[in-house]
Amino acid sequence: MSESDSDGVSLTVHAAEKRDAGRGVARIPELARRQLGVLSGDTVVIEGERTTVAKMWPADPSVPENVIQIDGDTRANAGVHVGETVTVGTKATSAIADATRVTLVPPASFSGQRETAERETAKALRNRPVRTGEQVRIEGLDQNPFRVTDTDPTGDVRITSTTTVRIAGSGTDTARDEAPSAEGAADRSRVQSGDTTESTESSSTEADTAPASGVTYEDIGGLDEELELVREMIELPLSEPELFQRLGVEPPSGVLLYGPPGTGKTLIARAVANEVDAHFETISGPEIMSKYKGESEERLREVFETAQENAPTIVFFDEIDSIAGTRDDEGDAENRIVGQLLTLMDGLDARGEVIVIGATNRVDTIDPALRRGGRFDREIQIGVPDVAGRKEILEVHTRGMPLADDVSIDAIARRTHGFVGADLDAVASEAAMAAIRRRPTEADDRAAWNRSPAVTKAHFDAALASVEPSAMREYVAESPTTDFSDVGGLEDAKQTLRESVEWPLTYERLFEETNTTPPSGVLLYGPPGTGKTLLARALAGETDVNFVRVDGPEIIDRYVGESEKAIREVFERARQSAPSIVFFDEIDAITATRGEGSHEATERVVSQLLTELDGMRENPNLVVLAATNRKDHIDPALLRPGRLDTHVLVPKPDQDAREKILEVHTRGKPLDAEIDVSALAAELEGYTGADLEALVRTASMKAIREVADAYGPDEANDRADEVVIERRHLEAARRDGEPSGM
Repeated sequence: MSESDSDGVSLTVHAAEKRDAGRGVARIPELARRQLGVLSGDTVVIEGERTTVAKMWPADPSVPENVIQIDGDTRANAGVHVGETVTVGTKATSAIADATRVTLVPPASFSGQRETAERETAKALRNRPVRTGEQVRIEGLDQNPFRVTDTDPTGDVRITSTTTVRIAGSGTDTARDEAPSAEGAADRSRVQSGDTTESTESSSTEADTAPASGVTYEDIGGLDEELELVREMIELPLSEPELFQRLGVEPPSGVLLYGPPGTGKTLIARAVANEVDAHFETISGPEIMSKYKGESEERLREVFETAQENAPTIVFFDEIDSIAGTRDDEGDAENRIVGQLLTLMDGLDARGEVIVIGATNRVDTIDPALRRGGRFDREIQIGVPDVAGRKEILEVHTRGMPLADDVSIDAIARRTHGFVGADLDAVASEAAMAAIRRRPTEADDRAAWNRSPAVTKAHFDAALASVEPSAMREYVAESPTTDFSDVGGLEDAKQTLRESVEWPLTYERLFEETNTTPPSGVLLYGPPGTGKTLLARALAGETDVNFVRVDGPEIIDRYVGESEKAIREVFERARQSAPSIVFFDEIDAITATRGEGSHEATERVVSQLLTELDGMRENPNLVVLAATNRKDHIDPALLRPGRLDTHVLVPKPDQDAREKILEVHTRGKPLDAEIDVSALAAELEGYTGADLEALVRTASMKAIREVADAYGPDEANDRADEVVIERRHLEAARRDGEPSGM
């Protein structure tokens, strides 16, 4: 940071914090604040290509001392981009008058009610300094910015609780707003006759060249590092092409964004195009395909010709894998399209002025010739966000949402492992819909709620119950609601599982400080019915992580390579949604000892599984659980340290464990007071957990049958509170079945 003159300091522009978008806030480090002599809430003047005013708030201590954080609207008003330098000065309080009236023109996309919009706008802009010709974004009304066309008095003004905010007409709504529009026109004439002509005209030009989406960097959460890489590849060649000439190198011509669906690849491309004021050509892969020979290639050529005529341009190929797959002998049309795309990317004359962005979630299917330097120079993975990223994304999607005091964005972020940006958007939308569904039914109460709605924690709980992470939908049929309180006994097994799975997530600092790698795999083994599968589900419910269940036999496929592919896909999805538990039930079905009469397909699956387990060390948030009742049939290579290295015996329960299991399965049941669960457990030697559950269920059915047979459907339901499970029902259930191990 350096002083530019006696009145200001020079600072480098960074994107605003997500929660500050649309609030007209400039966050400044403490050193700069002291130099300027301003306090929180004071107005500062930001001078770039143009000059604008903003409200000063302190920056987080972690922000560098030479940085100012301002949002997309303030950057546009100052005529600067991220990475450029502005001069920040003070504005005397006396120089800012309280506004009597402010008139705004809505964007073309605005379709709301005028009166409601004026009320919400007045509330959103309260205590905010504005000036004629600037753009302001009103969260919740429209994604695109409104434009200030007239203020009374003129000059820099502050909107207060007494300011009349008017929304000027557009389209058919002109009658009511003729006067404001005329005033706005007069004011614009005044502005153009003064020294802010460039400001108004540049702002208009900016509005014309910006894409319809109006997406800014503040609308992208959890992708700061990836966004920085994309900016580096795209903004520099477009804003400073002469720099590359002086260095004697060609600027990058293409960036390939890849990652799971819904992570924000398209959003990043739109935001960058918006921020650099570039023309934006978007092509959805399938739409250029034609049944006539040569037409598809012609459409591609037309797109690139338009891009060069309107340079600087970003050409964005969405789902590029659909037109640029690996060439082979059979796909004649696809081969020609890939060939044409290669030629066009090699022949871009306006290098640095036209940049191609491709987005795909199947990067391995793209022709290798496109993925070399000089075409797609850099490949950037847009991955599944971590907890900090999820918090940022939720802040973006709840920015205009009236949240109740009991809503904790941090808590929701911790609960949403594996959720991508699109999933979190769905959670926010579903929570709002839940709030609408549950609003009061009385007319007066409903009207009051409509005027001041609120989204509560209960609404978010309902949303989280109905939205699954998209990366897991193929594999997760259920989100386990079972926890260890539903598992009777097995205390040693529970503790081992906690240490293997829960501790690395809860005590990550301890593992880092001791340089200890947590166990990567746990094998639960023991007789059938002892609770191995139940333990795995309970662990997933206890730790609240994603649970991928794979039944061993369903992996096996008769076609060569398909079984191994299924294993790879399971681990890939689990990695994308980490922290995750991958649970292989009946793992002995796919991991028989190699070379002892095992099938060739099974041997390949074992080899693939070994490879995946060895690669898991890079991801401590991924744990493999496996269950079997035939441990001796599993290939020894899987059981060595570093793979399924923790072996947990789940034995038949002893008397104490049987008592706890019976307590779990009789919980909430109308047991006869004479039944002594402890004595019953002593009598049931040899029963496993599954046997005890079956015993209690059979006894319950016998008690239900007696009442149903005695009274019939209607009266029996009325007498439901008379059902009692007696000792004789349990004795009859014991006679009907024997323990599974006998």
